[in-house]
Amino acid sequence: MSTMGIETRERGGRELASGAQVISGQLGKTIQRLRKAYNLSLSELAEQSGVAKSIISQIERNETNPTLATIWRLSQALDVSIERVLSNNEEEAFIEKIARPDTPILVSEDGKLRLAIIGWIKTVEWLQWYEVSAEPGGELDSEGHQRGSIESLSVSAGEFEVDVGGITQRAKAGETLRYRCDRQHIVRCIGDQPGTALMVCILKAAVMD
Repeated sequence: MSTMGIETRERGGRELASGAQVISGQLGKTIQRLRKAYNLSLSELAEQSGVAKSIISQIERNETNPTLATIWRLSQALDVSIERVLSNNEEEAFIEKIARPDTPILVSEDGKLRLAIIGWIKTVEWLQWYEVSAEPGGELDSEGHQRGSIESLSVSAGEFEVDVGGITQRAKAGETLRYRCDRQHIVRCIGDQPGTALMVCILKAAVMD
């Protein structure tokens, strides 16, 4: 899993900060609820996840915005998906509108690529989709997902390349790359222009069995 954090910098920015607050507010309550459901102390969860006890305590009190790597370690220790950890359990209306400021945004380690989580929380176990926006040179280096998973990257602006197992393919606006994502895969924005794309991940895809 790539190391990504929640966008909080002022880049034109209250929208991104608002998205971070939405994710943070859900996260603290969910981590605490799951920890208590497993009857784990802060120390025990820290030992199992490798995340410092003080950091977990800050997360539960919504005093910090953790990186995606930290959320990943906690989700593994609690045996739930990252998306489920980031979600709430309230029943939602059949028709709902998510405003741009309320859309959680994850940021790549280099700070040049952002993923807006636009997928539906009820499908995250088998279908996820994201809006990708990247500066030139922005890179997302991800570890493999579940065996049999595939990913689709449909470029709407700029140019991207995807590297899977040493094989690289490029796509410009109007083109789509589809590839196995159950192994390390790297998505890069190439050229001298910013890029945008729609990323869809199908987990445990039957076509790959």
